[in-house]
Amino acid sequence: MKTTVNHRSLGGIMRPYRVANVLRENETTHTLLFDGRLPEAQPGQFVMAWLPEIGEKPFSIHANIPLALTICDVGPVSNAMVNLQVHDRLWLRGPLGNGFELKGSKHLLVGGGYGAAPLSFLAEEALRQEGEVVACLGAKTKADLILVDRLTSLGCELRVATEDGSEGSQGLVTEVAQEAIDAFQPDCLYACGPTGMLLALADFCQQRGLPAQLSFEALMRCGVGLCGSCELPEELCQRLGLPGGWLVCHDGPVAMIG
Repeated sequence: MKTTVNHRSLGGIMRPYRVANVLRENETTHTLLFDGRLPEAQPGQFVMAWLPEIGEKPFSIHANIPLALTICDVGPVSNAMVNLQVHDRLWLRGPLGNGFELKGSKHLLVGGGYGAAPLSFLAEEALRQEGEVVACLGAKTKADLILVDRLTSLGCELRVATEDGSEGSQGLVTEVAQEAIDAFQPDCLYACGPTGMLLALADFCQQRGLPAQLSFEALMRCGVGLCGSCELPEELCQRLGLPGGWLVCHDGPVAMIG
């Protein structure tokens, strides 16, 4: 039996937005800019995006003036969304979850793959507050990188790593981030990307006594902590010092470490 979701009862009202522009980031990833903004949205928060008869998925907020989402084509729902055209409608519910909190004035941002998306919003806010921002981006190849031009144009000092060496340093973004910690001496590290990357950064920051804010990616169905589909495994919570049953959508997606 097909389940019908009442989009006016979970996490606020689904509001329609029209696509105002589409930016192609790479072969599979587009940024959709909309004809409005989300009041009270903070960097690191997310929305549930919905298309009738197709489905709903969570996406980090890329920017808010205007509202923008960066979407990677990885399945039927996201495929339909990256193929939206100017003036098409997409329904959004949010902002949801707990985002980043800027600490100090020297900020180190680390993004792996399309985990770079929420860092754009964070970098913009940090620079608006006259902070210093170093951003480290990593991907498998140069073709997989996203938001390089966006972060550079904002005024971030950018460091790039690719696994095949086709752009920037050859290797993992965690290695570039560790070098940036030593050179930049940030007040806090903020990261979004694969769990393995986040755990490596958490271990390194704990060794250095550096506070870290890690944005986790997970399968989310409801977005408001009802279904439990995005609960972090118990062993992961213990390793990071988080309470058991930590939900990415409700308690996160950003976890404060140290």
